[in-house]
Amino acid sequence: MTFRPRPKQEEVLAYRGGKMAIAAVPGSGKTATLSYLAAKLVAEAGLDEDQEVLIVTFANSAVDHFARQVGSFVRERGLLPNLGYHVCTLHSLAHEIVRERPGLVGLAEDFAILDEGEAGRILQEATATWLRTHPNLAEDYLDPLLSEQKRREALAKGWPDLIKDVAVAVVRRAKDFQLEPEQLQEMIAAYGQELPLLQAGCDIYADYQRALAYRGAVDFDDLIRLALEALQLEPHLRERLHHRWPYVLEDEAQDSSRLQEEILRLLVGPDGNWVRVGDPNQAIYD
Repeated sequence: MTFRPRPKQEEVLAYRGGKMAIAAVPGSGKTATLSYLAAKLVAEAGLDEDQEVLIVTFANSAVDHFARQVGSFVRERGLLPNLGYHVCTLHSLAHEIVRERPGLVGLAEDFAILDEGEAGRILQEATATWLRTHPNLAEDYLDPLLSEQKRREALAKGWPDLIKDVAVAVVRRAKDFQLEPEQLQEMIAAYGQELPLLQAGCDIYADYQRALAYRGAVDFDDLIRLALEALQLEPHLRERLHHRWPYVLEDEAQDSSRLQEEILRLLVGPDGNWVRVGDPNQAIYD
């Protein structure tokens, strides 16, 4: 494919090493530019045979697109495609890290990964169980002036949906802060006041994690959490992966969570090579 970089893109392609952040709005050609930079580094950075340029992005759909573009640019330079670079999502990267040493983070070698659909069903079951065992809490949150019909509707739909939303938020937030259910429970108890909805979320979180453990499985949020834990615990793992991926190119950086960003920071190291491309106006995290 023919790529004729514009002046601002030329500035990006002049990159040789170190840390660089690029603000790129939709339509700015960031995918082509980042792909061309990856191919340029593969050809010119003097990588060893066991080293790769790592390109990470947020969505699975972008992985194939990047792989095709980088492969095309690599072929234009007379090199073999699929060598010298690795394209993956942040969750796939976390999976690779955990697979290196699953026992380090308390997992069996044959641990399973639940997709979002299966994880959602397990969380829904945990929520339904909690609702059956706490049938009266909703009364504290219902407007006493509601008609009987509206009250029935709220108990049948609105209240279960609220508890499910609370549970989802608590689980994701707790994992983003690397809090086990027991640690979250200790924090709630230490607060010294009743927090019924937060307690509900914590209870459901505990049941959800027990269900995952019973299946010998983790969800996508666990993958991120455990990958970071593995890197924090094992310096030799960090060093090995840093050698394997001496250049990290990150697409859609605005969508990286706190833990995902920290994973890349540990992989890169204080003096490593890291290019972050994103549009802060489209961030999905605060």
